[in-house]
Amino acid sequence: MEEQAKERLYKKPEWLKVKLPIGEEYRKVRGIVDNNKLHTICESGNCPNMGECWGAGTATFMILGNICTRSCKFCAVATGKPLAVDKTEPQRIAESVKLMKVKHCVITSVDRDDLKDGGSEIWAETIRKVREISQGTTMETLVPDFAGKWENLERVMQEKPEIMSHNLETVRRLTKEVRVQAKYDRSLEALKRINAFGLRTKSGGMLGLGETREEVLETMNDLYQNGVHILTLGQYLQPTKEHLPIAEFVNPAVFKEYKQIGLDMGFKYVESGPLVRSSYHAEKHLTFDV
Repeated sequence: MEEQAKERLYKKPEWLKVKLPIGEEYRKVRGIVDNNKLHTICESGNCPNMGECWGAGTATFMILGNICTRSCKFCAVATGKPLAVDKTEPQRIAESVKLMKVKHCVITSVDRDDLKDGGSEIWAETIRKVREISQGTTMETLVPDFAGKWENLERVMQEKPEIMSHNLETVRRLTKEVRVQAKYDRSLEALKRINAFGLRTKSGGMLGLGETREEVLETMNDLYQNGVHILTLGQYLQPTKEHLPIAEFVNPAVFKEYKQIGLDMGFKYVESGPLVRSSYHAEKHLTFDV
């Protein structure tokens, strides 16, 4: 009986089922990613929207390798000792963006707590190279917290990406369990600094980890009070059995309700739905001035 109950709990509801990636555009993006030895969070993070996004000719690039120094319990990216920084990566990313004719490019990275600059120099160089090689392409940068070494965050902000994002991921009570080495208030501080610099500020979180409605609303308010303009909310999906279990499949109607609450709260843009990930429909988030 217990096994049957578990099976029911982890059986994906209909609203979480997606089509397998196919089509000419998908194959084209696949080829560019493989030929240029690039990493994408689409693959490393097992994103459910990979077929839709790649089929539309877009991808979210992951820089500074594909091994993270942190061990977040929700994330499918490998953790361990990263390889040396690849100084040619910014050039390869920029050339791929141009090849893919990407109008709006999303870039993220693993955490590199092993580096004095936290990887911020490669971050800055990647933004510069994309601007140089693929002129007209706008950018969203989904950055780490740089372990609270704010001069490294500042180095990336100085390049003025059109959107700068840092994900809070979960509610305060669950942060230690879910994000392990991260700190809730440190993430809020990063977002506050991004906003104060004058950039479009974005953050996101996952639902279904055991948070309460009150905690979700508190987190949304914390993000709004710290200057976040764009909010994304999506369903947590367990990447492997070694990761945190799913506590709940949140109904689409609840996501819809949170979207309205967020807009009423004052957020400029809210993406809220079971399949939403932080870079989903990212190009739409440029439609307001700060």
